Amino acid sequence: MAKRWSEHLNSQYLGAAQKLKPKTARRKIVAYVESYDDVSLWRTVLDDFEDDTRYFEVMLPSRSTLGKGKKIVLMNELGPKLGNYMIACVDADYDYLLQDTTPTSRLINGNPFVFHTYAYAIENYQCYAETLHRVCVMATLNDRQIIDFEGFMRDYSQIIWPLFVWSIWAYRHNHYREFTMTEFGHHVSFGDINVYHPEFSLDFVRRKVNRKISWLQRHFPQAKKEYEKLKQELQELGVTPDTTYLYIQGHTLFDNVVTPLLEPVCVLLRKEREREIRSLAEHEVQRQNELSCYQHSQNSVEGMLRKNVGFKSAPPYLRLQSDIECLLERMDAEVMQKTCPAS
Repeated sequence: MAKRWSEHLNSQYLGAAQKLKPKTARRKIVAYVESYDDVSLWRTVLDDFEDDTRYFEVMLPSRSTLGKGKKIVLMNELGPKLGNYMIACVDADYDYLLQDTTPTSRLINGNPFVFHTYAYAIENYQCYAETLHRVCVMATLNDRQIIDFEGFMRDYSQIIWPLFVWSIWAYRHNHYREFTMTEFGHHVSFGDINVYHPEFSLDFVRRKVNRKISWLQRHFPQAKKEYEKLKQELQELGVTPDTTYLYIQGHTLFDNVVTPLLEPVCVLLRKEREREIRSLAEHEVQRQNELSCYQHSQNSVEGMLRKNVGFKSAPPYLRLQSDIECLLERMDAEVMQKTCPAS
């Protein structure tokens, strides 16, 4: 039986196929991603690196099955197949911060052809604090700022920072069963938010976090020295008390923090715009037409967050950009050396 396409495809195979094309043709680099949602984000990332010498094709890890996910991308012997014509693009999850304490962590931190988000996942990029006001504008077509999102997410990060350090400690020291990522997510989430007093939600999270920290300190007294060392190490890796939210589980941030924060703000903004239309309309027909036009022009908060690509100034994204630039420079040098060998 003939081998499936995905079984024999590797970077060398793609490189050999490239040699059959004219020398002026652009090189194709295949970029494997984890899931459907990742295709769009990594296309946005890699767009900036396409030129007249190279282009990327972003695809799921297999054309012969419906298998998806990080393990499918990185395992199944894909690692050795990566190279100048085939790369992997994945969420960092906790693997970046675990710093080689697991096989997956060693792979994403050590393989130059594996790119990761540094932030936990693509959802963290989509929830970048500096872009949240723009998300509300896109959803409501109303540019009034009700909450200082950057200040809120900074305060939120400072509150959850000490518990986040505990979470990383638990995973590094094989205590994740006693303090799971799901439990951490529960302690840093909030439900409804008072738009006029967002500090109430922050106080609610602070109380939950402090209770859990007290429990952890009682149950793991031996961790005190390691904990202080880990705090310093995490900051050296780019995680700061002000930006902790970028490194927590993406679904928790998206579904249980940022969406509950933006939804009531957008409700107020929509109501404000509708009141304005009602007060300015000269007659009933105009009022109905304007309201209908406005309502049809609105977008969902979730939809606008999913399409949010304003994260390119985020610190973890800048590190990702630098990694890609370094590898492409090395690739270009190798390709040039093979094309024009020294006499």
